[in-house]
Amino acid sequence: MMNVIVVGAGIVGSSIAYRVAQGGAKVTVLETSRVGAGTSGVSFAWTNSNNKTPRPYHDLNVAGMRAHAALKDEFGSTPWFHQSGSLEWRVDPAEVAAQAKKVERLREWGYAAEFIDKKRLQELEPELAIDAVSDKAQIAFCPEEGWVDPVHYAGAMLRAARQRYGAALKTGVKVTGIETRNGRVVGARDDTGAVHAADLVINCTGRWSNDTVSETAPNVPLAPTVGFLVFTPPVGVDLRRPFHAPDVDVRPDGAGRLMIRKDSLDDRFAGLESRLPDCEEAKIALASATELLPGLAGVEAEAVRTTVRPIPADGLSTVGPARGVDGYYVVVTHSGVTLSPFLGQAVADEVLRGRERPELAQFRPSRFQA
Repeated sequence: MMNVIVVGAGIVGSSIAYRVAQGGAKVTVLETSRVGAGTSGVSFAWTNSNNKTPRPYHDLNVAGMRAHAALKDEFGSTPWFHQSGSLEWRVDPAEVAAQAKKVERLREWGYAAEFIDKKRLQELEPELAIDAVSDKAQIAFCPEEGWVDPVHYAGAMLRAARQRYGAALKTGVKVTGIETRNGRVVGARDDTGAVHAADLVINCTGRWSNDTVSETAPNVPLAPTVGFLVFTPPVGVDLRRPFHAPDVDVRPDGAGRLMIRKDSLDDRFAGLESRLPDCEEAKIALASATELLPGLAGVEAEAVRTTVRPIPADGLSTVGPARGVDGYYVVVTHSGVTLSPFLGQAVADEVLRGRERPELAQFRPSRFQA
C-alpha cells in the first residue's frame, strides 16, 4: 500500500486526500493550523470559468465546475455548493466592449452565458435597487456558475476520507521540508525535526508551497496578489447569487451573511494586515454595496480579512511532479475553489494509477524548471 502525505488541509488538499485515500493509499494529511485556515477560508469562492484563458485553462475550470455538481450523486447532498448562477454588469464603454467580447468567446466555447435586461435582473434579484443600475449597463448572466463554502467543503472531504477510507488528519504540524534518499522522497520533515515517513508527498499549501519544501525541492515561482474582504453580520437581505458590479462584488455567505469585495481597495494592502471591522476600507466597501442593496443600510461589518492569493508567476495553475525529486508532487493554483473536486480525481489517477491526465499537460511545474 502506498504511503501518501498530503500537506495542507484546504479545499485542494482535502479533495486530493479524499480521492487518493479512496484509491487505496494510506493517506495522512498534515496541517499547520486547522482545516481551511489558509487561503481557502478567506476566498470569494466563486465557481466559474468566466474569464479564464487560454482555452486549456478554461476547459480545466469547466471540468472543476462539473465535478462540483457531480459530487451530489456521490454524497447525496452538497450543502457547501451553491450553483446559483452569477451576474455581472458593466457601464464604462471600454469595459462593456471587453465584456461583449468575453461573452462571445464563452458562447463559442459552449459556456452558458447570456445578456439580460434590467427587468430580468430585477426578477433574479428582487432586493437590488434597480434604479442604481445604469440604463447603459450591459448585464450578463452565467447560470452554471455559483459559489462554495470552502471550509465546509474541506471538512466534508476530510471527514469522508477518514470515516470511509481510514485517512488520518494531523493538525498543528508545520512541514518545513521533504526528506529524500538517493533522489527519492522518504518523508516530510516538520519544524520540530520529526520526519513523517512517506512514499509520496503532495504539497497543497498554496502560497506557502515554497516554504513547505524549503531548499529540498524545486520551487514554483509565485506572483501573489492581495485581496480584501468584508463580512456582514446576518442581515435581512435575500441575495440569491453572486453579483459583480463595477468595482463591487457581493455574494451570500451563509447564515444570512454577505461577503463584499471592492477591487480598488486591494491596493491599500501590502500583504496580510489586521484591520478592525470599523476600518475605513470596510465602510467604503459597505457603502458601495448598500447603493445596490438598500437593505444593508445601517449595517456595520462583522469582520474583515485580507488574503494573499496563491498565483504562479504566469497566472496559470501548477499541478504535477517536480523534476529531480522522485515522489514529490505539487499543486498551486489561484482557481482552487473551482478546480478542487476535479484535481482530486486527476491527481489520484496520476499518482496511484500512473495515468497522465491530458487536461494537466500544459500546467506542469516543469515549465518553470530548466
